[in-house]
Amino acid sequence: MDRLLTVQPKEVVIRFEPGQRCSGFVELKNVMYTMPVAFRVHPLQQKKYTVRPSCGIISPLGKASVEITMQPQTELPEFFPHSDDQFLVQSVVVPGGKETETVSLEWFSARKKQVFEDSGLKVMFTGGAILTKLVADGSVDEIREVLEKDEGTVNSCDEQGRSLLHMAVANRRPDLVQLLIEFKVDMETRNKKGQTALHVAAAKGEGLITELLLANGAKVGAKDLSSWQALHFAAAGGHVDVLRLVVLKGAEEVNSVVSDGRSALHMAVEGGHRDCLKVLLVAGTNVDARADDGDTPLHKAAARGEGSMVRLLMQKGATKDIRNKHGKTSYDLAVDTGDSALLDMLRLGDGLRRAARRGDLRSLQRCLEQGAAINGKDQHGWTALHRAAFKGWLEIVKALLDKGADLDSRDDEGYSILHCATESGHMELVELLLKKGVDVNARSKRGVTPLQIAASLHYSGIVRLLQVGGAAKENISIISSTKSETFRHYEMPPLPAKKISRRLQGVKKPPALSVQYGRTAVA
Repeated sequence: MDRLLTVQPKEVVIRFEPGQRCSGFVELKNVMYTMPVAFRVHPLQQKKYTVRPSCGIISPLGKASVEITMQPQTELPEFFPHSDDQFLVQSVVVPGGKETETVSLEWFSARKKQVFEDSGLKVMFTGGAILTKLVADGSVDEIREVLEKDEGTVNSCDEQGRSLLHMAVANRRPDLVQLLIEFKVDMETRNKKGQTALHVAAAKGEGLITELLLANGAKVGAKDLSSWQALHFAAAGGHVDVLRLVVLKGAEEVNSVVSDGRSALHMAVEGGHRDCLKVLLVAGTNVDARADDGDTPLHKAAARGEGSMVRLLMQKGATKDIRNKHGKTSYDLAVDTGDSALLDMLRLGDGLRRAARRGDLRSLQRCLEQGAAINGKDQHGWTALHRAAFKGWLEIVKALLDKGADLDSRDDEGYSILHCATESGHMELVELLLKKGVDVNARSKRGVTPLQIAASLHYSGIVRLLQVGGAAKENISIISSTKSETFRHYEMPPLPAKKISRRLQGVKKPPALSVQYGRTAVA
């Protein structure tokens, strides 16, 4: 056939639509310089295809466009995107023939004429229905072929309203996502649930896909501020890696809420996702955000009995006495859990530690009688014994120890009871603790011992006491010459000036020293 005609393309491209007539075009070119050529295009599946014009005459070096139409089909073709359907293309030289002349089919059968035949013309199917099936099957190379022939179908959707991008994400296929992005897919298309591809990726915890979408312009926020965003899907699902990516890209959205007023922080707590909670707290999420029912994240954590989450929220300043629409505080909701440590953290322990700080023995005994846990800790890990030791209340310390208080309890920074008494300069109390068998060489998480603190503050009497009690002398030699750098990690969130001045009462050493090393603010 190439001796007389060329056919472009070798595969006729038909955009398939179920139940509709679909067609494509091929171009026939006469390669003869002086002679007209007659052609005939004949489908081997005659009931399936029609050809217009099916025959004709092309002048020397002329061209003819041929439309190939497929009859309506309700089902996908048996083979796609490359079909097995073929067409017979015949050509013959017709000296003196004109384009307007009627073509006789006998020309292509007469023995005296040299008829050229080629059955190489095939069909390639494109279209949304074809692409959705290929994406569902994960056929990367074939998807690329179809999109190269028909880029306009990259935003096609299936019968459920899912775009190709939604499907690729749902199938956890970052390679398909990358391919669709290459062909300029619309990343903000929403499915019938109103979700973008980024929402689906976040809900499934697909970190790589989320990163791809965000790097190529996917929007973190939403015009409708009451709708779920990627942030909420990630937090609710406990997908901490995805949550980090979303927060990094859209930090201004961390306080966005859904239709019922819940924030991502509420959702992280409800799902018990502690790591997600930490990410959101570091990002600056409003720790006292209130849902429509009046619940804060602290309410949710308390109701679930999530002691570690309650503690994290309180460390970030969560307010314990907020009441929801039913008049309940977080403590009220925690009562049903029966978790004594949680109840102590939310309320009972407050009174005990307050009495220990003030040196109020009667109130202290009353709190213990009411059920306060003697070793209960606040959000910073301080027990009543820590507070009494820092203030130097000898009788309170004795009473707590007699009741079974843990002598070697540590706070969040590894600060022991002996660290507290030493830093505040209470020699008599240090002596008592040593007699009770306290760990004299206890180290904080940064490796600081009570002896190092005493030497740094020039408490010579306490230094001698500690050495007699077994403190390792070599500990003194590693004290930093810049004391503030050595102990700065002991600082806690500052209190208003009036509260600080009240807390200074009872400190036996000059207040300036205690303030310098950070414990007055929480004592």
